[in-house]
Amino acid sequence: MTTSNGSTSGKAGEESTAGAVATTEWRHRDGAFTRVDAALAVEVPIALEYNGISHAVMLATPCDLEDFALGFSLGEGILSDAAELYQVDVRVDAPGITLALEVAAGAFAALKQRRRTLAGRTGCGICGTESLEQVLRPLPKLPDSNWQLSAGALALASAALSGAQPLLRQTGATHGAAWCSLDGELLAVREDVGRHNALDKLIGALRRARVSTDRGFALITSRASVEMVQKAATAGISVLAAVSAPTSLALEVAQHSKLTLIGFARGASFSVYTHRSRIAEMP
Repeated sequence: MTTSNGSTSGKAGEESTAGAVATTEWRHRDGAFTRVDAALAVEVPIALEYNGISHAVMLATPCDLEDFALGFSLGEGILSDAAELYQVDVRVDAPGITLALEVAAGAFAALKQRRRTLAGRTGCGICGTESLEQVLRPLPKLPDSNWQLSAGALALASAALSGAQPLLRQTGATHGAAWCSLDGELLAVREDVGRHNALDKLIGALRRARVSTDRGFALITSRASVEMVQKAATAGISVLAAVSAPTSLALEVAQHSKLTLIGFARGASFSVYTHRSRIAEMP
């Protein structure tokens, strides 16, 4: 797969400015205004075209665009394997950015049958879906794990995540999604103004690097909505930990797909909602 974007590599903790723009602001403190330099997260319309046909427009941060293109395509079920994506051409236009994807003929034929158009707000996951069946699409049953995640490892990852989000430190306006080892090390982190986009970028990065997702867990800085569970399960991620709560539909889908769903993951405190057998008991 080839690409022509100028995105950053986005390794855990790596500084990045591609997703931020400089500005000034009048900051009010102690009853007085001071003009200071500041940074804002970049948010632009990003259109995804498949073999010349427009499919989706998302509002997103223009970093790690090839990760986003692949992760979105896999998470939405447009592609079933990374090998079905042949090329990504990034076109910067006045209103935004177009990602022109060249995909396998079989995947493109299936996409045309779906007749789906998606005009998304920031990180919107299901806007424009034509039927309930498309929202609650079939998901793989995740296999039983021969490992367990410890509370200590989850706490380590939670504590490290904010320090591995340079755009968040610059702007205060981005979500993060991290892939973590079973000992709590952050192996990959992606950021975006949209929580769905951040997870798409992470999944795309893992697939492009051929990282196996059968051991480890994903940590996200948002609530665990049903779309986040669907994306994780589709990517073969069996443990999804969110810093906020899950929704009722997310819990239902996680239970059915055998995904371990964790909410309120903040340090050593967290709540497990489904398939607790993957979480180790405290000694």
